[in-house]
Amino acid sequence: MLLGLVLIETLSIALFAFLLTDYLQDRVSSRAHSRLEQQSLSLATQASQPILDHRGDLIQQAVKLQAGFGSVVRTFITDPTGKVLFTSEDTAAAHPLTAEELAQIRQVKPDALHVFQFGDGRQEGIQPIYNGSVLLGYAWVESYTQWDKDLVSVVLRATVLFGGGWIMLSTFLAWLVARRFSRPLTLLHAGTRSLMSMPQGSGNFPLPVTVKNEFGDLIIAFNRMVASIAEQRAGLSDTLSLLDSMLANAPIGLAFVDRNLRIVRVNQVFATLTGVPLSRHLGRTVSAIMSPEAAARLEDAFQQVFSQKIHNIEIELLGEGPAPIRDWTWLVSVYPVLTSQEHVRWAGMIVRDVSERVRAEETLRKTEKLAATGRLAASIAHEINNPLEALTNILFLLRNFSTLDAQAHEYVVMAEHEVRRVAEIAQQTLRFYRQSTLPGRATLAELIDSVLDLYRGRLSNQSINVDRGFDPQQTVFCYSGEIRQVFANLFGNAIDAVPSGGRILVRARPSHDWRQPELKGIRFTVADSGSGMEPEVRARIFEAFFTTKDATGTGLGLWVSYEIIQKHHGTIRVRSRSAGSNHSSGTVFQIFLPDDETFSAPTQLAAKRAPKDESARPSLQS
Repeated sequence: MLLGLVLIETLSIALFAFLLTDYLQDRVSSRAHSRLEQQSLSLATQASQPILDHRGDLIQQAVKLQAGFGSVVRTFITDPTGKVLFTSEDTAAAHPLTAEELAQIRQVKPDALHVFQFGDGRQEGIQPIYNGSVLLGYAWVESYTQWDKDLVSVVLRATVLFGGGWIMLSTFLAWLVARRFSRPLTLLHAGTRSLMSMPQGSGNFPLPVTVKNEFGDLIIAFNRMVASIAEQRAGLSDTLSLLDSMLANAPIGLAFVDRNLRIVRVNQVFATLTGVPLSRHLGRTVSAIMSPEAAARLEDAFQQVFSQKIHNIEIELLGEGPAPIRDWTWLVSVYPVLTSQEHVRWAGMIVRDVSERVRAEETLRKTEKLAATGRLAASIAHEINNPLEALTNILFLLRNFSTLDAQAHEYVVMAEHEVRRVAEIAQQTLRFYRQSTLPGRATLAELIDSVLDLYRGRLSNQSINVDRGFDPQQTVFCYSGEIRQVFANLFGNAIDAVPSGGRILVRARPSHDWRQPELKGIRFTVADSGSGMEPEVRARIFEAFFTTKDATGTGLGLWVSYEIIQKHHGTIRVRSRSAGSNHSSGTVFQIFLPDDETFSAPTQLAAKRAPKDESARPSLQS
């Protein structure tokens, strides 16, 4: 900028000097011509009378006087023929007229001044001297034009010096102004470029305020703007981090599709629901990752959202899930993602897996049916109890009837035995239904044999050998009905797993908690020679509604057993080896029940047990 200013001022002063020089040269030339006329006329006027009077001294004095002007080189008087009579120099003979000057005499007009120039820059004026009409001679005045040129040079030199000083002064002033104003502008420019090149960086900010004027206020405003941008960027970054965290950690499936029905964003939950890796969703259509029926319904919902015919829609999708053991049921909400009030850019999809809820509802319905069946069985058992007693009495009387032969007597004994067995089954059924409100002492034989009697028919039909090993007189403090339910679940699962001709082992012995040796109780063992369980199945057997029996199982047996053992402050452990291993297969359940009559008061027992003792609740070991 300074160079441009210097160049403009130099060109301006040069143009001014050129125009001034041209003007001065014209003016000086005009003035020199006029001055030469006046000098020649004055000399002719002063010399005319002395010539008539023949006063050479006066003529010589007039010549000398006229030559005293600074621009006059010499003056002289000639006769009409051109002979020099008087001169301002020493002698007239020393400077006779040249041929060029003699030639100019013939061009002189009687009533006008004649001026001519020499080639070496001299200029002469010739004025005729008349006395009336008689030509007395000529008055000559020679002027040196360099004097006028020197005057122009002086003016031009003064102009150049003034212009140079002006340029230096204006340059210095411009430099001061530039230093005061350009530095803040340069600082602002550098800050703007830094902000554009590194939007996330803030190392060069805030900018230093070096001046106290409008530019200083501008820098302060710029620093505030950058701080505001940084704050907004931080807030936006926090918002994006929050949204990413919500998208990644939300317990529901989230997905977004564009107008081409291609997926642009999903979270891990949605990827888990579809069974497709997260990275393989982007850019693919819904039909590429879901069943045709479900994809068709979703695409129709997306089209309605993009056409703004509907703002929110919920649909229920059924299909085959990624896991081979179950189907899935999704509740899907489709909604628009707006970039303005009228433009729908994406369509969002919220997916909630309600498969567990649907299965739970179905299981509850089945459980309610089972409960109703149990109540009906208890009612039937209660109702047939009285006829069974009457039938037993009749058979007793019939057995003691004297006229019966041996064969009939044997048949009556067999009938009594079977009726007694039916009565026992009815009594066991009533025991399962009638749960006591308080725990009490129960013998091991009452707990175990009563359950095995219920499965006597299945055990006999499948030729399963049951190996008992316990003290029938040993007792344990518990809710007997609930413990029977635990054994019923374990025995039923063992019978389902053991093939025909297999073996079930039942053991019970006094023991203590392995983690708290001071806590004594009874340890039950139920082992079978069945097919065993795979590790992934064994890890989930105590989950509610988890079953591998398809339609015949509810997935509640072991879960309920787990809760009952937890209620008794016991532990349950399982070991299993599947049929695919190199060794024999089978499953072993171990149950430890504390024989402590204080367990009915949970706060007292909790005070006696260590706070972090995990044996206070059922545990799983494989």
